[in-house]
Amino acid sequence: QLDSREQQLTVLESLLMDKHMGVERYISGRPIRKGWMSSYYGERNDPFTGKPAWHAGVDFAGKEGDKVFSTAAGVVTWVGDRFGYGLLVEVNHGDGLVTRYGHNKEILVKKGDVVEKGQAISLMGNTGRSTGAHVHYEVLRHGKQQDPLPFVYRR
Repeated sequence: QLDSREQQLTVLESLLMDKHMGVERYISGRPIRKGWMSSYYGERNDPFTGKPAWHAGVDFAGKEGDKVFSTAAGVVTWVGDRFGYGLLVEVNHGDGLVTRYGHNKEILVKKGDVVEKGQAISLMGNTGRSTGAHVHYEVLRHGKQQDPLPFVYRR
């Protein structure tokens, strides 16, 4: 009977968490508190070559060591160095949505961590293919990069 009760409580807890996470998984806002948008999504001149190149996210510049925040609740699925991104944090928000935060100086979470919307996940840096302290922010839907601006300006 205790096992049955434990299973019921586990299911109930899961349902309550799903409802709470549903609201918190809504991707919105900027991944920084201070700073400015320094580069947009889409075609731009590559800062290293000066030639036209695709930029799959938006960049937010600030001071090295500034906190970077998750823009929605989710599960951390990648932590570490990735070519071009430097130190990268990737968060899966369910329903095919993933956010990426690149060029970090330091990472504050581990793979498998459940993060809350607005939780500090890293410190802004200049790692990887970078020309100064900033966070490269991407939103992917089912593995395809999306323009992050509509998510940044969502209410």
